[in-house]
Amino acid sequence: MNFEPLASDFYSYESLLSDREKAALAALRTWLESDVRPIVGEYWDRAEFPRQIVAPLAELGALSFSWDETRPFENSSVFRGFVQLELARIDASVATFVGVQNGLATGAIAVCGSPEQRSEWIPRLARGEVIGSFALTEPLSGSDSAQGLRTTARREGDSWVLNGSKRWIGNATFGDIVVVWARDDADGQVKGFIVPTSTPGYTATRIERKTSLRIVQNADIVLDDVVVPESLRLQHANSFKDTAAVLRLTRAEVAWAAVGTAIGAYEAALKYAGERVQFGKSIGSHQLIQDLLVKCLGNITASLGMVVRVSEMLDRGEQRDEHSALAKAHATARMRETVAWAREVVGGNGIVLDYDVARFFADAEALYSYEGTREMNTLIVGRAITGDAAFV
Repeated sequence: MNFEPLASDFYSYESLLSDREKAALAALRTWLESDVRPIVGEYWDRAEFPRQIVAPLAELGALSFSWDETRPFENSSVFRGFVQLELARIDASVATFVGVQNGLATGAIAVCGSPEQRSEWIPRLARGEVIGSFALTEPLSGSDSAQGLRTTARREGDSWVLNGSKRWIGNATFGDIVVVWARDDADGQVKGFIVPTSTPGYTATRIERKTSLRIVQNADIVLDDVVVPESLRLQHANSFKDTAAVLRLTRAEVAWAAVGTAIGAYEAALKYAGERVQFGKSIGSHQLIQDLLVKCLGNITASLGMVVRVSEMLDRGEQRDEHSALAKAHATARMRETVAWAREVVGGNGIVLDYDVARFFADAEALYSYEGTREMNTLIVGRAITGDAAFV
């Protein structure tokens, strides 16, 4: 398949990919343009998830690029980042679904699971046979999850009893398993559990009236004496440091998705600028509109350079928490600026779904907050550069 680089990749970072990676990205891009772009506006408006996209995503490898048990070929972290960018460029909710499935749920099992748990669950998640969720955030605990986690786990013989509540859990209303993080009553440490959603005592209620990522099926979860066997406890999740190891890998992917969201808004605005005629000529020929578009492209190009570098560091084993934290904080802040400028280009039409910019504009707010707020990521970087922790 011929690979056509994105015009919005102004410094040609895609040229860093291997020929095989370019071919895989081209196949994904073609399918997203033909089968997903035409429907996402309607699904976003109805706040529904298009379940029919799961099987093609799995067939294209988008659910299995990261882990040894399933990845179709040896691929770079830069390639995996471009997959997230490509998904978010079409729709941030689709990118979020893949991020939860392939990054958080599968990633938790890959990083913290035993060999038996990895072989049992990762291939099924990669094939889309099992839909996964990641339950860390709680109604009263978000940024302070390391200290403030209230969901409890109590050992009883060969089983564990979980009690508590979770909030903002993506995929949870239709998922098959949820990776639940709970504090062990015995030692006070955070541990992870694979919880089938059919387990008695587990309930998930969709969060209604969202104005961002409306396609994502976020849920409030209640765990009422949910019993899971020891075999479903993640065997290498023994403290919050292990939870953080999963987040370290996925935080950079959110930064990639932020760049993709910015590109989606920019491309929609650029298209509109070429078609919309005012004062006898296209608005793209006016200086003020060109200024907005160039500012958008500058933000995209700078952020893309940052996330590419972070992914290269990950492949070399050099990436630290502060590297992914800076990328996430910077890319989402620049995304927020970019979608606002894109909305400005489109004017009044920028608040309706017909021109796509409104969807990217709204969805950017969720990406700005999840996987660590800008403030929390700033504190991670601040601690690294000053040597002083300023979290409390």
